[in-house]
Amino acid sequence: MVSALLPFEGPADLSRIEAPVTLKAYLICAFAACGGLFFGYDTGWINGVLGMPYFITLYTGYSYDYDRKQPIGIDPVNFGLPSSTKSLMTSILSCGTFFGALIAGDIADFIGRRLTIIIGCLIFCVGCVLQIASTNQTVLFVFGRLIAGLGVGFISTVIILYMSEIAPRKVRGALVSAYQFCITVGILLANCVVYSTQDRNDTGSYRIPIGVQFLWALILGTGLFILPESPRYHVMKGQLQSAAKSLAYVRGQPIESEYIKDELAEIVANHEYEMQVVPQTSYIGSWVACFHGSLRKGNSNIRRIILGCGLQMWQQLTGINFIFYFGTTFFQQLGTISNPFFISLVTTLVNVLSTPISFVAVEYLGRRFLLIYGAMGMIIMQYIVAIVGVTAGRIDANDPAAVRGMIACICINIFFFATTWGPTGWVVIGECFPLPIRSRGVGISTACNWFWNCIIAVVAPYMVGNSKGSANLGPKIFFIWGSLCIFSMLFAYFLVPEMKGLTLEQIDKMMEEVSPRKSKKWMPKTTYVAELARRDAEKSRQQWRDVHAATNTAGGLESGMMGGGYQEANEMGAMDPYGHGTTHGVHGGGGGYGNSMGRDPYESPNTVRY
Repeated sequence: MVSALLPFEGPADLSRIEAPVTLKAYLICAFAACGGLFFGYDTGWINGVLGMPYFITLYTGYSYDYDRKQPIGIDPVNFGLPSSTKSLMTSILSCGTFFGALIAGDIADFIGRRLTIIIGCLIFCVGCVLQIASTNQTVLFVFGRLIAGLGVGFISTVIILYMSEIAPRKVRGALVSAYQFCITVGILLANCVVYSTQDRNDTGSYRIPIGVQFLWALILGTGLFILPESPRYHVMKGQLQSAAKSLAYVRGQPIESEYIKDELAEIVANHEYEMQVVPQTSYIGSWVACFHGSLRKGNSNIRRIILGCGLQMWQQLTGINFIFYFGTTFFQQLGTISNPFFISLVTTLVNVLSTPISFVAVEYLGRRFLLIYGAMGMIIMQYIVAIVGVTAGRIDANDPAAVRGMIACICINIFFFATTWGPTGWVVIGECFPLPIRSRGVGISTACNWFWNCIIAVVAPYMVGNSKGSANLGPKIFFIWGSLCIFSMLFAYFLVPEMKGLTLEQIDKMMEEVSPRKSKKWMPKTTYVAELARRDAEKSRQQWRDVHAATNTAGGLESGMMGGGYQEANEMGAMDPYGHGTTHGVHGGGGGYGNSMGRDPYESPNTVRY
């Protein structure tokens, strides 16, 4: 058992389970959030590059007049990559991230969160090299994106895990939301780079945007050599001294601080509690354990997996990445927009400026509120876009005002997403899993995100494309996204609990005791340390009664206990919750059952020793 390495006191007082928030905690999480740049930047540059004249010419053979800025011998509406090529080049990265996310959880449990992210940065760099090395070689370009996707899968999964485990509970939602903010910044930076290179008549037009990505890998990989490992990872490995050092570092407190002792005690107690609930089995069995439990119980592993995967699926099915992946080509098809690259830049800027609102909203309004009402806002805006698009906004209607109205509604839709579903989906999956399956739970949920990201990247070009075999839906596709947002709203209402202001350990208890719809009113009543102390005390009392009944020599037993010489009674009575022979009460003394109980945890308002 992990706590056999380090006896210390733990809190029964709920106010003592975490140190005050410090500037260091903000800075560490803010730096880790930079991992979102990988996801965002790739989304941004592939959107722009697929619409670049030079890139289209390179892979199709079409001619383009760079002075007059129009294609030669072909209708501008048809000047573009085939739907199949766009689908493959876009979706293959998501395929790599899907497998990377699944693998990353196990690797993070084996070698640690920090080192897994660094390895992800290295893999990502290899993929970038392959993409830059390709010219008109589709296979090499696609393979490079697959490898880069594997690295992004590592990073996107473990960054959420790492941030959730080190962030203070009072601002955890805001800090994890910073990951989504970095995604939006990455998209914006990519659009700025693409906007500056779009008219180049050489390979620099697409190689420069790809090459800039090395900078994000260098910054994140180098910085993580300095940052500490997650204290919860050390607890899981039984390395409590290392856990105490890491926790003291991220909380900005001396290692001797009572805050550090109390918070670490609660983390250990929660881990012990979960280890008793989750059966220890083989490697395959440990994966199967992620899907154990009843669908009716909110704290079962299968319900948590459904919660995490469902959130990530519905986040993608809001259609947001259709705008960021294919926005440039979609705006080109509307017919009245002279500079679709600039419109894509505007939509990205709206995304960036809106996301910081979630930093406050996620802690003040809560997770459930944002998800439910954010979905409502997106439903309204997407239906408006679709209705206008099939009436006044039709290409043959040639109504620039109607198209501008559509773009305005798309921007408002982005606002609703950026302040609600964008950041909150990541916040919740970092909070909802217990420690024994947390890395795999986050990995499975993130893989689900990338799976649906891949599906959208594959099918969207065929849904709106005008090449042979495509549906050419145009703005009608927003009827689909709006309808899917209805299901995302219902999912949030029935299945997402409110987690704001709770520690990761308290969230476990909340999910065990109340349904999602009643979770907002739930308040913690005790700590895991006190709960384990109470349970162990009851167990010790029952053991004493069993021995008493079996031997029918209560007087002799009491005499032996008072003298400290009756070894069997001492072993039963003095055993702490983790089995290393220390006590809940006063250590040492005469031994025996009386001293082993020390003080009952219910009689102590502040501290339980274990």
